[in-house]
Amino acid sequence: MTPLSAPAAAAPVLSLPRIGFLGVGWIGRHRMEAMIGAGTVEVAAIADALPGNSAEAARLAPRAARLDSFDALLDQDLDGLVIATPSALHAQQSIRALERGIPVFCQKPLGRTLMEVQEVIGAARRADRLLGVDLSYRGTAGMRAIRDRVVAGELGDVHAVDLVFHNAYGPDKPWFYDPLLSGGGCMMDLGVHLIDLALWTLGFPEVEGISADLFSKGRRLSDRAAQVEDHGLATIRLAGGRLIRIACSWHLHAGQDVVIAAEFHGDRAGAAFRNVGGSFYDFTADLFRGTTRETLTTSGDAWGGYMAAAWADRLARSAGFDPDCERLACVAAVLDGIYAAAPDG
Repeated sequence: MTPLSAPAAAAPVLSLPRIGFLGVGWIGRHRMEAMIGAGTVEVAAIADALPGNSAEAARLAPRAARLDSFDALLDQDLDGLVIATPSALHAQQSIRALERGIPVFCQKPLGRTLMEVQEVIGAARRADRLLGVDLSYRGTAGMRAIRDRVVAGELGDVHAVDLVFHNAYGPDKPWFYDPLLSGGGCMMDLGVHLIDLALWTLGFPEVEGISADLFSKGRRLSDRAAQVEDHGLATIRLAGGRLIRIACSWHLHAGQDVVIAAEFHGDRAGAAFRNVGGSFYDFTADLFRGTTRETLTTSGDAWGGYMAAAWADRLARSAGFDPDCERLACVAAVLDGIYAAAPDG
């Protein structure tokens, strides 16, 4: 009788990074669910100022500790922290975590100003800890496909980029409309995504100049200390004469829930990323050559948690500083430039 083979040695069980979640409203819970679904983290602890949010998050991670403060969260044995709190808190909360040696994945914006963003990046560099920001539209299949074509040179010289993000509703939380807490209105909330997509796709080119106009309730924004913009327009001039044009708004009469598009115009081809039927979630991407169209991606990809899952995967391999996060300062510098360039009144 043929002897039985010895059982194969069991693969070693690797412990997953223990992640804390600060702020578990809809966005925080969605990112938590994405990380859990990717199987790359253990949700170790949850903290939120609203008990109802913590209770909802606990349904996703019933074994996680439910805590009542950021300080209590920092005292946990964590390998990483996800921050999804109001914008005014992002920079200081990120810095405090990094100074404790805890890698951070933060909702956008990382800071309300370039100075705040640079301070966070500096803290990550000094601590040699991973820092990521949820610039989530990079995770869409459509934008990744367009960027691949631009990098490969299929569009040739991209001389103009047009991007829009018009939201027919606007935020439902009061802090978004408080300049001190938000740092700005629709440009800070929506425009940051457009700026990032343009710079990221083009390889973060040198910015030579910025012009902008900001409006509140149909009138030019006159007092940034008291108002935030609900409509913003900006032109970003790049080295070599290339242009990026951005338009974004809250509460626009758009005829649908939202209008999102990013169009790249090159001397060999063009490409467009657009939402479908007013959806916040469904997008297509196409490549154009003259009157012909090539479909790059269709709607339906589950992109919302892509950046969170990618950060968690990177963390599982290395918690050390990622120099790519330095690029976050480029986006913040353009935002600062837009606010500085917009005339008053």
